[in-house]
Amino acid sequence: MFAVLKTGGKQYKVSSGDMLRVEKLAADAGEKVQFNEILMLGGDAPVVGAPFIEGAAVQAEVVDQVKGDKVINFVKRRRKHGSQRTRGHRQQLTLLRVTEILADGAEKSGVKAAMGSGSVSATALASAEKPAKKAAAPKKAAKAAAGGDDLSKISGVGPVIVKKLHGEGITTFAQIAEWTDADVDAIEEKLSFKGRVGREDWIAQAKELAKG
Repeated sequence: MFAVLKTGGKQYKVSSGDMLRVEKLAADAGEKVQFNEILMLGGDAPVVGAPFIEGAAVQAEVVDQVKGDKVINFVKRRRKHGSQRTRGHRQQLTLLRVTEILADGAEKSGVKAAMGSGSVSATALASAEKPAKKAAAPKKAAKAAAGGDDLSKISGVGPVIVKKLHGEGITTFAQIAEWTDADVDAIEEKLSFKGRVGREDWIAQAKELAKG
């Protein structure tokens, strides 16, 4: 039996006992995690989700936190004379051993859901997880009720990119404002728009917009 799971914006075909490298998860070595976004179960009676299969899951044990191969990123800004930059990046990954594939009953397993740190820095995650203050300003309360900020207010971010950012769990100006160079490299690699974040200065724009 095999399963096709989704995590970090990618899909993986796995079977019990497989070793798997995925984008970094918030878990320590030895912990058990569960992937609940299952697109397909294969075997004698294949099942395809719409998009996910309700009750299905893949459980895995975290073996280690590792880094991928170095990726060289060369950025040349043609509108800024003589401005160019070369930098390397090694994607942070989590090494897993698949232990079990569940066709149903995932919600009763008691194993914590696999949650990725993704392209957002720990500081940004912490600020996003802080509960809203009781005396929050009306504008901030409205943002929280809507589930995030209007990212299309950032110059260069259109509806398609907004949808991609939401798919990576990025919904607020504060998250973008906290990006580090490594975060920028990771998001540009994932969404296939190398150099765009720096060229259009998304971080500076996000900082101003986050002030309200």
